[in-house]
Amino acid sequence: MSAIELENVYYSYVLSEDNIIKAVRGISLKIEEGSFVAMVGHNGSGKSTIAKLLNGLLVPDYGKVRVFGMDTQDKEHIFDVRKSVGMVFQNPDNQMVASIIEDDIAFGPENLGIEREEIIRRVDWALDKVHMLEHKKGTPFKLSGGQKQRLAIAGIIAMKPKVIVFDESTAMLDPQGRKEVMEVAHELNKEGMTVICITHYMEEALGADRLIVLNDGKIALDGKPKEVFSQYEKIKENKIHVPLATKIAISLDDIGVKVGKDIMEKDELVDKLCQLL
Repeated sequence: MSAIELENVYYSYVLSEDNIIKAVRGISLKIEEGSFVAMVGHNGSGKSTIAKLLNGLLVPDYGKVRVFGMDTQDKEHIFDVRKSVGMVFQNPDNQMVASIIEDDIAFGPENLGIEREEIIRRVDWALDKVHMLEHKKGTPFKLSGGQKQRLAIAGIIAMKPKVIVFDESTAMLDPQGRKEVMEVAHELNKEGMTVICITHYMEEALGADRLIVLNDGKIALDGKPKEVFSQYEKIKENKIHVPLATKIAISLDDIGVKVGKDIMEKDELVDKLCQLL
């Protein structure tokens, strides 16, 4: 079953009569329930616009966006659409609403009108899912960037969405913080949640089931990550790059250290280098 369906979607930002930015141009795609999809592209390719179209923060100028069959332009369904698709944005500080962590997590369920006893259960459940339960009584402002972003994820999943969209959610984090957030994303996906990860980090994209490359508001490439990244010339044409481990492997191969030019993750590269010792 399709969790998300875009049908010939167009969206433009009208800055002035003479300044119109065509951000999304005729995109059609289906995202299956339970999948882990990564979207990449250079700045201005349309990634974040698509993220906002997925839960009705924006509605198409033309075409249809459907969430579990619900049209995001149908005002009768917009509440259910936004309940179904949770968003985690780039800056975790902008997503904090309370000075105590458990209150921050409870904020979303409270606004859904959920009973107090159920909210208490959901707060503990969500914090446990992101490995933050021990911080329940603390303040979010003393957390690291990665911990704050995990707190933002907990606030979203406490509302029990079916889909979670990470809109460049690791962009402001250090490597450890990025690792923590992506581990949580994969854990949620393994438990059945549909995950859409919009990212500038090709290593994060490599761990997805499916990779969509955007360019100039259109889908340029779509397929399994290793298959997409192996199209080196098209990758260059679309102004992105291969994962860092692969880039290093190619450079080593060029100077005679033969570890291969296959698309690989960091651990694979380390294993191949150890075999040469």
